Amino acid sequence: QESLVESGGGLVQAGDSLRLSCVGSGRTFSTKAMGWFRQAPEKEREFVAAITWAGSPTFYADSVKGRFTISRDKAKTTMYLQMNSLKPEDTALYYCGAGLNPVPRAEGYTYWGQGTQVTVSS
Repeated sequence: QESLVESGGGLVQAGDSLRLSCVGSGRTFSTKAMGWFRQAPEKEREFVAAITWAGSPTFYADSVKGRFTISRDKAKTTMYLQMNSLKPEDTALYYCGAGLNPVPRAEGYTYWGQGTQVTVSS
């Protein structure tokens, strides 16, 4: 049974770093594009970053460009999000998704994980 599992979230202070991981199993996620989205309370899910099945190119939301880096391992089944210089406005539940193309829209992803909470205090 296919699944995506996120990990690495936590409570940090502004300026700190976190590294999120998303492990795919039970499916050929190695051939799919993957992306990170986040959702804060009472807000819609928003695009953060995406990566092709090959590992490049990568795409970022303007709000995280220069601070976050998306990558995936050689087996292409694990995706990472390195988050540096975190800000309180980065606080959200972070989800990983997998789909055909690395689009900045949640509806473009077929498979989703359960999310990992990131909280940044000021």
